[in-house]
Amino acid sequence: MNKQKQADLMLFIVTLFWGASYLLIKISLDYMGEINLVALRFSIGFILSFIIFYKRILKVDFKTVKYAMILSSILFVDYIILNYGIKYSSVTNAGFINSLTVIFIPVLSAVFFKQKPEKQVMLGIFLCTIGIGLLTINGRFQMGFGDLMCMLNAVLYAAHIIITGKLTKGADSVSLGVLQLGFVGLYSTIFSFIFETPTLPPNFKCWIAVIVLSIFCTAFAFVVQTTSQQYTSASHTGLIFTLEPVFSAVIAFFFAGEVLTVRGYFGAVILLAGVLLGEVDLKSLFNNISN
Repeated sequence: MNKQKQADLMLFIVTLFWGASYLLIKISLDYMGEINLVALRFSIGFILSFIIFYKRILKVDFKTVKYAMILSSILFVDYIILNYGIKYSSVTNAGFINSLTVIFIPVLSAVFFKQKPEKQVMLGIFLCTIGIGLLTINGRFQMGFGDLMCMLNAVLYAAHIIITGKLTKGADSVSLGVLQLGFVGLYSTIFSFIFETPTLPPNFKCWIAVIVLSIFCTAFAFVVQTTSQQYTSASHTGLIFTLEPVFSAVIAFFFAGEVLTVRGYFGAVILLAGVLLGEVDLKSLFNNISN
């Protein structure tokens, strides 16, 4: 198996874990505060990552530390908003709405860096708008609080990806990723003591959810994503990541009994089609398949 196929396989596994993370977060929030969960998840993730990569991290320069502090500030706010979104929305809705990250990336690039989005991306945004409406808007033409939080999370994570792309030049990407987890854990621990009463998971079910989130959905996922993208194309990565809401919907169906209305499923399909259209370079993809 060549390096690109290995990278695609690893990204597929990461996407599966991230799809499962929505249900795990939902379970954890039944017993813990939103900030408390972020603190525990990222602190454990950092400790595990540090144990593996401590030799590289101990040699890190000040620039990488500074960049990690900047990126972690965005990620800290982003994951707290994500927790509120998942708490007040369904696992299925959260998965599909958060997939809008890949659509918001070209939109934010156009606004802040004057990079005009392609017609294909604009059509994808149009389809996503219709899909979100069918998926989330109720009979009074209102979106739920949780759905709005999930959409804000998608915007913030898109900004995080864009800024990461700007800051990783000249920095050790692995050390940057690990330190980022540590700073998120630090920030959220401080804020949890200020605004909540921090607790450890009170039962076995919650402990399992938090441990899986920390090991597989945080430590493993962030490091693997950073290293795998060196060996595969952006179109492959985008295509694989669009499977995340599909995984979250399937997992929510089998383990939480979540079922959408016919309109909701129709909206989910349109939203997924819009994400695919906006993210994947269809011409290059078809050329790669034919070759």
